[in-house]
Amino acid sequence: MSGSIAMNGGDGPNSYSKNSKYQQEGLSIAKDLLIDSIQEKLTIPDSDLGIFRIADLGCSVGPNTFTCVQAILQAVKTKFIKTQNCNSKVPEFQVFFNDHVDNDFNTLFKNLPLEREYMAAGVPGSFCGRLFPKASMNLINSTFALHWLTKIPEELTKEDSPAWNKGSVTCIGGRNEVFEAFRAQFLRDANSFFGARSLELVKNGVLVVLLPSRPDGSQPSKDPSTNGLNYVGRVLYDMAKEGLVRESLIDSFNLPIYIPTSSDLREVISNNQNLSIEISEKILFPRKIMTREESQVGSLHIRAVTESILCKHFGSEIIDEFFRRFADKSSCKPRANDSSLLSKTVRSKLQYSCLPPSYKVYVNLLQIFLIDIVFN
Repeated sequence: MSGSIAMNGGDGPNSYSKNSKYQQEGLSIAKDLLIDSIQEKLTIPDSDLGIFRIADLGCSVGPNTFTCVQAILQAVKTKFIKTQNCNSKVPEFQVFFNDHVDNDFNTLFKNLPLEREYMAAGVPGSFCGRLFPKASMNLINSTFALHWLTKIPEELTKEDSPAWNKGSVTCIGGRNEVFEAFRAQFLRDANSFFGARSLELVKNGVLVVLLPSRPDGSQPSKDPSTNGLNYVGRVLYDMAKEGLVRESLIDSFNLPIYIPTSSDLREVISNNQNLSIEISEKILFPRKIMTREESQVGSLHIRAVTESILCKHFGSEIIDEFFRRFADKSSCKPRANDSSLLSKTVRSKLQYSCLPPSYKVYVNLLQIFLIDIVFN
C-alpha cells in the first residue's frame, strides 16, 4: 500500500473534523509549551522582515489546524512586540496548509476562520519530499502526522518473507522482522521529512513536530495506540470466519502507522548536520477507553482516520458493519489509573549538533523537543 492517504472529509458524523478529539486534547496540553518555546527560541531579525511564512504539514480539514496556527501566530506576534529591536515591526503572515492530494481542501478552506490575521494557501503533496523553495519558510509545524508511513514495506505482504505479517495488521503481534520492517520505513520517511525541512527553513527558523510516541525502552506491544489499532485486525479476521471478508485480503493488508520512540527521532536528527535538539519536555497525557460511550467515540475516531484506507483495500460494502463490530470489540471494563502516571513536567537539556522546535506527544506521555536550524 502506498500513495495518498486522507482523513475523512466533509463535516458529516464520520468526518475527521467531527472526530479528532484526541488530537485536540493533545494539542491543548501542548499549547502553552508551544507558545512559550516559540517565544524563547524564535530569533527576530535586525531588519524589517516584511512577511513571516508559516506552514502546517498534515493539516487535514480542521479545526485543529486552525487552533494550532492561531497559537503559533500569537506567539510570533508577541515575540515581535516584546523585542527590544525598534526596527523589528510585526510582519504580515502567510500560512500554507499542506496535506496529501486526496485531502478535502474544499472543506478546509470553507472552514477557515473569518477573522484570521493571515493570508492562506493550500499546498498538496507528501511532506516527505520538498514542498517549498530553499530558505523560504520561517516556521513549519506538523501535528499528529509524521507517524503515518509513506508506504507499507513489500516484505510484509510476501508469503516467503520472514517479515510476512499474516495474522496482524500492525507492527506488533507478529515476528520481530515485522516490527523492524515498520521501523526501517519510519526512519526512511523521517529522514526525508527532516532533510526537506532543513532546506526549506531560513537560518534560525523553527520546526514544530507533535506526534504519538513511546517512551524509550518500552515494548511496542505495550503501546496503547498500536494496541487500539490491533482491534482492526481482530474484527477483520472475525468477519473472515463468517465469510464476509476474504482472509487472503487481510493477509495482504497493513495499517501504515508506526509509533516511534525518542531514540528513533534522535537517530534521524543526529544524521543531519543542520539539526539539533535543545530542550525536551514531558507531560503525561493519559487516555483510556473505559466505557461503552467512550468506546463509541474511539470507534468514530478510528473510522475518521482509517476508513479511506479500508475502503481502498476491502471495498466500501463492509465499512458500516466493520465499525459496528469494532465499537463492540474495543469496549472494555473500567480500569483504575496507574498512580505512577500522575501529572508532572520533566525538563532536560539535550545537546546535539545543530535545527527548530520539534514537538512530540505520547498517548500516555507528551514529550516536546526544541530544535534550532543553524547553517555551518
